[in-house]
Amino acid sequence: MLDTCKLKSACNLPFVYNKKINTAGTSNADVPLADPGMYQLDIILRRGQSLAARDRGGTSDPYVKFKIGGKEVFRSKIIHKNLNPVWEEKACILVEHLREPLYIKVFDYDFGLQDDFMGSAFLDLTQLELNRPTDVTLTLKDPHYPDHYLGIILLSVILTPKEGEHRDVTMLMRKSWKRSSKFQTQSLRLSDVHRKSQLWRGIVSITLIEGRDLKAMDSNGLSDPYVKFRLGHQKYKSKIMPKTLNPQWREQFDFHLYEERGGIIDITAWDKDAGKRDDFIGRCQVDLSALSREQTHKLELQLEEGEGHLVLLVTLTASATVSISDLSVNSLEDQKEREEILRRYSPLRIFHNLKDVGFLQVKVIRAEGLMVADVTGKSDPFCVVELNNDRLLTHTVYKNLNPEWNKIFTFNIKDIHSVLEVTVYDEDRDRSADFLGKVAIPLLSIQNGEQKAYVLKNKQLTGPTKGVIYLEIDVIFNAVKASLRTLIPKEQKYIEEENRLSKQLLLRNFIRMKRCVMVLVNAAYYVNSCFDWDSPPRSLAAFVVVEDMLEDEEEEDDKDDKDSEKKGFINKIYAIQEVCISVQNILDEVASFGERIKNTFNWTVPFLSWLAIVALCVFTVILYFIPLRYIVLVWGINKFTKKLRSPYAIDNNELLDFLSRVPSDVQVVQYQELKPDPSHSPCKRKKNNLG
Repeated sequence: MLDTCKLKSACNLPFVYNKKINTAGTSNADVPLADPGMYQLDIILRRGQSLAARDRGGTSDPYVKFKIGGKEVFRSKIIHKNLNPVWEEKACILVEHLREPLYIKVFDYDFGLQDDFMGSAFLDLTQLELNRPTDVTLTLKDPHYPDHYLGIILLSVILTPKEGEHRDVTMLMRKSWKRSSKFQTQSLRLSDVHRKSQLWRGIVSITLIEGRDLKAMDSNGLSDPYVKFRLGHQKYKSKIMPKTLNPQWREQFDFHLYEERGGIIDITAWDKDAGKRDDFIGRCQVDLSALSREQTHKLELQLEEGEGHLVLLVTLTASATVSISDLSVNSLEDQKEREEILRRYSPLRIFHNLKDVGFLQVKVIRAEGLMVADVTGKSDPFCVVELNNDRLLTHTVYKNLNPEWNKIFTFNIKDIHSVLEVTVYDEDRDRSADFLGKVAIPLLSIQNGEQKAYVLKNKQLTGPTKGVIYLEIDVIFNAVKASLRTLIPKEQKYIEEENRLSKQLLLRNFIRMKRCVMVLVNAAYYVNSCFDWDSPPRSLAAFVVVEDMLEDEEEEDDKDDKDSEKKGFINKIYAIQEVCISVQNILDEVASFGERIKNTFNWTVPFLSWLAIVALCVFTVILYFIPLRYIVLVWGINKFTKKLRSPYAIDNNELLDFLSRVPSDVQVVQYQELKPDPSHSPCKRKKNNLG
């Protein structure tokens, strides 16, 4: 029979049991607290009862966080509109010191806003008996209002020692999440035993096709639906489809599989509402362990707690070549491995696995002169290496402003136009990691085998911050595969900072837009000068060209009827903010489009400019041998029959996909390398001090 204990909240330290656990079994009182051994804490989060209401409707959307030593080690799913939620979720946590209690905090999820605190409690691990299941009842309290009753949380826990591993194992994972527009980071501490915990063992390719007969959430009998996916710490949000109950998304993205048996993808559908909370349409789940590998599965999922279906395509594939190793283990220095990699990406293997474009090796050697982040005048830096949605991390070097990591990371390249991002953080015990600096390096600008000192930049990559990081990068890729991949949609990052309204950003986008408009105005003046015959040869040439190409086109503008609704003052403010953000984003897109066209002709990225020239030459040769009407006929047949041949194909425009790889002027500044200042080198300062 399971023993039951009731625990007081975190605000009522010291910890007191309502019922002691001194029956059969081995208590931790018999174990020396100085013992550095590792323990495994298995927790089942059962349910909550009589939780506090934080929403206007008299309900809450609760979820639970577990923390040890100030680090978040578990986060539950969100139970919508329920004060007596049932989770039944399992968590396995490695504990290094039993002196540190397990803190349990409950929050109410508010989309786009700061989540509301619903109470906290803690569990004293030194009072648990080893190898014995225990039912625990936690009373939630608010430290600022200790007399308020906020409900209870029910858990089942079992603490077991991890014998023989305590000398090699450190804390496995630390998650630090900030929701919606807040900056999101995920940090792990890497140990030799758990190094593979970062490395994914497979890839889940998901295509969101459509929704059918979704629930109407707006007064006009329609919805503005979008879908959110979550697999562990990985998240993805689809685009919003306005005013429809049968949306067609046609979006494709990938998640990483860290568990051999798979996992469960949580899917929620929402209705976008400007100026107020988004409406919940329904939820569903996909159990990946029930799906076979290397096969595409078409799933029609019924939405629970709502109406309608979602149609998905899900494919599970084996993992790509991703690894973490020390400097002593270098695959490119091994002659056989290097020859195998070169053979894999040789020109003779053009049509073998088109998604595997190349191989990237990153040596993260050391950093110097980092920013001070702790009150001790030091920092606890670790490094995050990202390539699109692939993310790996180094170990933490404690109390050091000149850390040495000496790690090698390898990635598979799916798009040669990707940007390698290396970010340095300070590990913080009590809160999320502090940002120390970042660099963004386009793969096409990398010089193989050269160790370089990169000046760290701020979060926006617009200016320098303190410190430099030493990297050595090698890129091997197949140029033909890379060229073909340029003409398909670019992979979107599923963890991105949401756009905020910024006066400075809005002004910058206006200036960029003005430059593009001025180019068009100057072009119009040039065309007008042709009509005025200011230069007879130029006007004559223009007359001949226009006679051949002039066509009349008519466009019809469809105007959507807008429903007039009465809104409060706060809702109007939110609506104005949404409109301003939309204007800001539209200006950015239009300005970026013009800048990308300009940078294509400016040879900002020589690979893309050469690709455009080769494509034009090939098209010219084809036109020489094949009449234009036949080419248009084949193109039209292909476009009209594409949906018949491949019903779930994702629509794309090859020209726009090409331009999406060309950097805008803002990105050119972000990717520009800064020259290190020799006077800031710690080595030089030491020499000066000795002198």
